[in-house]
This record gives sequence, structure tokens and C-alpha cells, in this order.
Amino acid sequence: MDRISVFGLVLGLAAIVGGQVLEGGHVSSLLQPTAFFIVIGGTLGAVMLQSPLRTFVDGMRMVRWVFVPPVTNPSRIIDQVAGWSQVARKDGLLVLENHIGSLPDPFMRKGLQLLVDGVDPVRLREVLEVEIDAWEAKLRQSTRIWEAAGGYAPTIGILGAVMGLIHVMENLSDPSRLGAGIAVAFVATIYGVGFANLVFLPIAKKLSAQIGVLVTQREMFVDGIVGIANGENPRIIASRMQGYVV
Repeated sequence: MDRISVFGLVLGLAAIVGGQVLEGGHVSSLLQPTAFFIVIGGTLGAVMLQSPLRTFVDGMRMVRWVFVPPVTNPSRIIDQVAGWSQVARKDGLLVLENHIGSLPDPFMRKGLQLLVDGVDPVRLREVLEVEIDAWEAKLRQSTRIWEAAGGYAPTIGILGAVMGLIHVMENLSDPSRLGAGIAVAFVATIYGVGFANLVFLPIAKKLSAQIGVLVTQREMFVDGIVGIANGENPRIIASRMQGYVV
């Protein structure tokens, strides 16, 4: 669990609600189902319109990374590759074929298989880096739905505010209905700006950071595999891979 994400979300919401209370307002005045429906529904519709179905679904699934980041273990990978290097120097590359089936990551299996097949080190790096680039591009495209939501939400909030004011103007002859219309108008703006800057854009930034960590780990793995292909000393390989760990 990424505790800072949970704490940040709670703190942001508490600051807004607390400010409302300190100003003498009521929390209930911030709870407007109509405004919520306009902002969230409108934003969701706009994001779905601009995104392919697969990209949208992947982006929604990735939101869990904000609170439960994907597991990374660079130290284990470094030890693993260094061990492979020692085995390769002692018994040859073909012995490493026995380790392929035990790897849970398809990318690592592919890299080790290419190494065992005796692919040229330069070509080996090219093949794996192309796969990394394509994989990263796919992930970042999915995160952009949250950036898009952060851009659409404030505008949808303004749209909700205008709709609320229209409702107010239509009921000027009935003062009892003016308060509700004005409340929806202003709360819709709060929802639009609030969701954009407290939820959608931070989610996009956090996902982008998580992707960067995953990409760096794969690049580290490629560097180690290429070092084995070049016949480098296991200590040199491990030391260079350690440089990727911040």
C-alpha cells in the first residue's frame, strides 16, 4: 500500500471540507448529486469519446497502482543476472536455458532465451529496447485518459455552473427554488476544479512515475543481459546494474 497516496487524498479532501466548516458553512452544502452527476458523467463521457476501448479499460485498471504500486525488486534482478553471468562463464550460455522456465516475467524469459540462442549483443539490445519502447508507449497512452479527465473536468464544471444559473433564471418568480439552483451552479465548479486537481491530474502523475520505475527496471535487465553476452565480469555487470537503482 502506498501510504502517501492515501494520506494525500485524505488530506486534500479534509482541507476542503475543513475550510468549509471553518468558514461557518455546512458540509451538506458541498454534497450536490446533480452537480456530481454532471461533472463526473460529462468528464467520463468525454474521455470515453477520445479513447479506444482497450486504452480506456487499461487506464481504469491502472488506477490501482496509485495505492498498490506494481511489485519491483531490482536487487533480486541484479543478483539473478550476476548469478547467470557466473554460470555462463563457467559452463557456457546453453546452461542458462534451464532457468528460462522459472522466470515469471515474459520479457525476462524472452531476453534470456535470446541470450541462450547466441544473438549478437548489439542485436540483442536493439530487440529488447524496441519491446520496451512499445510497452512503455502503451502504458503511457493508457495514463493519458487521466490527464484528459483533468483537462475536461473544470470545463464540464463550468458547464454545470451555467446550467445551474439557467435554472435560477427560469425560476426567478419562485424564490424558494433559487437557492438550490445557485448551489448546483457553484458546487459544480468546485467539483470540476477539485476532481481535476485533487484526483485526476495527481493520478496521472503518479502513474507516470510508476511507469518510469518499471521501464528503468527493464532497461537495467537489458544492460545486464547484454553484459553477459559480451562476456563481461559478473562484478562489473552487477556494479553497472546497481547504477540504475536510485
